[in-house]
Amino acid sequence: MQPLNGWVRDKAAVTGKYLHRASLVLWIAIGALGLPCVARAASPDPALVSKIDAATFEVVIPKAVDDPLTYEKPLPLDLLPYQERTDKYFSVGTAFALGDNRYVTAGHVLTIGFGDLSGPPALRDASGHVYAIDKIEKFSLQQDFVVFSLKNPPASAALEANAKPALNSVVYAVGNALGTGVIIRDGLYTSDTPEEENGRWKWMRFSAAASPGNSGGPLLDQDGKVIGVVLMKSANENLNYALPIGEVLHAPDHLAVMDKQMAYQLDVLDYDQHGRFKAQFPLPASYADFSHTFLQLQNQYSEQQLKALLQQQSGDLFPHGAGANRILHGTPELSFFPELIVHDRSGQWNYAGRELNRVPLSGNGYIASGYVGHNLLIHLRRPDDVKAVTFYGDPTQMMDLILKTGYWDRQVGPEKIKITSLGQPATVATYTDNWQRHWKVAVWSEPYINAQVVLFALPVPDGYAIMMRMNPAAITHNSLIDMKALTDFVNVDYGGNLAQWKAFMADRSLLPGAMQDTHIEADYGKHFSYDSSNIAFGYPSTLQSVAPDNMLAVGFGYYDNHGKTDLEASAIQIHLDATDPDRISVKRHIAPSADLDDNFKQAWGKLLHKQHPYDGVPYSDGDEMDIASVIAPPAGTPTELYTVFYGTQGSHKPEDMQAKLDLLTQQFKLKAH
Repeated sequence: MQPLNGWVRDKAAVTGKYLHRASLVLWIAIGALGLPCVARAASPDPALVSKIDAATFEVVIPKAVDDPLTYEKPLPLDLLPYQERTDKYFSVGTAFALGDNRYVTAGHVLTIGFGDLSGPPALRDASGHVYAIDKIEKFSLQQDFVVFSLKNPPASAALEANAKPALNSVVYAVGNALGTGVIIRDGLYTSDTPEEENGRWKWMRFSAAASPGNSGGPLLDQDGKVIGVVLMKSANENLNYALPIGEVLHAPDHLAVMDKQMAYQLDVLDYDQHGRFKAQFPLPASYADFSHTFLQLQNQYSEQQLKALLQQQSGDLFPHGAGANRILHGTPELSFFPELIVHDRSGQWNYAGRELNRVPLSGNGYIASGYVGHNLLIHLRRPDDVKAVTFYGDPTQMMDLILKTGYWDRQVGPEKIKITSLGQPATVATYTDNWQRHWKVAVWSEPYINAQVVLFALPVPDGYAIMMRMNPAAITHNSLIDMKALTDFVNVDYGGNLAQWKAFMADRSLLPGAMQDTHIEADYGKHFSYDSSNIAFGYPSTLQSVAPDNMLAVGFGYYDNHGKTDLEASAIQIHLDATDPDRISVKRHIAPSADLDDNFKQAWGKLLHKQHPYDGVPYSDGDEMDIASVIAPPAGTPTELYTVFYGTQGSHKPEDMQAKLDLLTQQFKLKAH
């Protein structure tokens, strides 16, 4: 079933996937909103209509006054209908008066304002007067209703209640349908149906039409008495649902109750954590205190569910469990586009996520994008004309570069206006994942849609590997804890030219733990050296020219270190430049586990016995010549081996290729591990 609330639906849409046909599209459309104008497709006795009108209100949220965003041009607000561009509020639902300064609406209508970036919800009458909410008196998350008072209530007529309506009788659904004003529509009260979990109460089903914006409005009998609170509609039949008014009247006074089954899901897992959000706290409370306490409890529940989800399968979570062995015993893909390591239904862990679209920036920069689950994945290549020292320290500049792609726009009537800057982030922090990689975390606000952008950016030599979401402001906390957990499943290799590596290595705070003891030296025109805790090697420019535009890639693998898995360099490759295939590479190989297939075992056998292509004999591969060898292992049966490789274009004498390989192997040093 679906809430009858257009604003909720619009905000939920922004939490989904961002990339469609290889393009990021974040398009939010808010329907025409304005002051109520009463229209009646069918009405009760005319004597009751004025009373119903006086007792029924729009629930509104103020529009943001200050907009931190910058656009490619002034917003053409004149393209909007007059009411929409002049109205200071968004209309999000319906409420009604029950007397004694008691007002009722759907719980999900009022909670729209949670975390709101522009102001709390309020009520608005047919004349346009707005009334601030005073105290929340009753609330039920599972039954989806709230009772509250107003600070300066109008002297309006209150609706009477009828807690025992007759089936198959005429009913009227009253509400702010589609945000265009309060209307009254007729139908029949057709049946009751138990609530989905365990039948604790029965929903009323009725055939009177109800549209987005009707949520929280009254369902009336033919005498104009309230029999229910309109809440939702069926997705596959022309029936709508209301909560019987008796459930509201008989609910405990001065109490907020949460008792609802909820599932928690993490994008890398193929199973959910099911639990029950069960809590309560005393009322009355101001809207600010009520929303703060609710969100605090909800956030605590989410944290508990995430913890339970990860603990439930801790023995099989990557890098543990047999399903991880294909990754643990493989070699890095040297993929500079960020991937998520996900668990599939066959019980295996695999890489997910690939580049779907690339937009060039000036100075050889680019934005490559793709997605996995709720997460937009980006590889941002730093433009050459942007200095590394400011690039890695300025999240606003990073986001402005992303926006240069033109992916983000704001819909104004029929026109889409590109967003060119989100301004300064609302919050900036750092987060270190279990692999000792240091992420930059920033949150930007977009008040005009009450949304926030949450971004995790991992510095890499040529720019950033980025994971990003856009979500309603009320669930930013959930996105933050989700994305922190997901960082442990992000796989990305490090690449860039030697000039970029030099700038990157100069700031040790950017380096992952796996590279803190690594030193890379490039004496242009003379010598290159790589020295880590595991290996050291180097070569003179007579083997391969050493220049700023040499492309260096460092791939990372996952290795057992006395019962603990560490992220360590596993493949080092240096290309002559971005276009020349001449290259040198050093790779680390791990003996396959018993459960892996014959392909792994055959590949390991070739290494052990130095069979082709690891026999030190040159060979032709298309229009280039290659030569590779295995570094002599220590005594005993090795569990890991290193190979060295040299490839160059054209045909060359075997003795010349062997001399090149000798230059590389002579300086190779395998350190104790």
